[in-house]
Amino acid sequence: MPLIPEEPQIHESAQGPRATPASGRTAPTPRPVPGPRPAAPSRPGRPGPVRPTPPVQRTPREVAAAKPGPSSAAPATTPQIQLIPASVEGALDAAEEAVDLLLDSGRAPGDVLVITTGEQHPWAAHELSFGETSYWAQHDAGDDVFYTDATVAARVASRPVVVVAVNGGTEAAAASALSLAHSRAGALLIVCGDPQRINSVLGAGV
Repeated sequence: MPLIPEEPQIHESAQGPRATPASGRTAPTPRPVPGPRPAAPSRPGRPGPVRPTPPVQRTPREVAAAKPGPSSAAPATTPQIQLIPASVEGALDAAEEAVDLLLDSGRAPGDVLVITTGEQHPWAAHELSFGETSYWAQHDAGDDVFYTDATVAARVASRPVVVVAVNGGTEAAAASALSLAHSRAGALLIVCGDPQRINSVLGAGV
């Protein structure tokens, strides 16, 4: 509501008597000097305008700190790697012992995957004799330890623990099997074989 301007107060002695008002109209009563006018109340049914709260001023350093950077992304899970020294001939037996220790420590059989780089594990050879459909059905069920070899290991799914028996095969086959096993292991990768050979492969970026 607009404010009403104040009416100047003029003393009669300086200006003379006021003119007689016209008939039928009374002379207006002089208005008192108005004081500070209180804020006008809001109209009924229509709330007055609400001034938005000004945004909090931030320093450039605070703004930079609030911006998410590349480090804010969740880090990728990296499995722990454990090396069990063994000869080429003894790598499969070392892998079997590692599986037994895992099961004895409370790991579920379905948590464990075993990959061989050379000769197939006897269980895998036996199950494949009934056909690949039955063999891979057991893999998909995930109820037991699953054994496979490097030639078909790309088909296997991830499991919490992967055991690799470097029991033969070429250097390229061993490197491929270790790289695949590293990508499939969720928590622990156990490698059984010649330490020098394994470290050379692991040091190449596995």
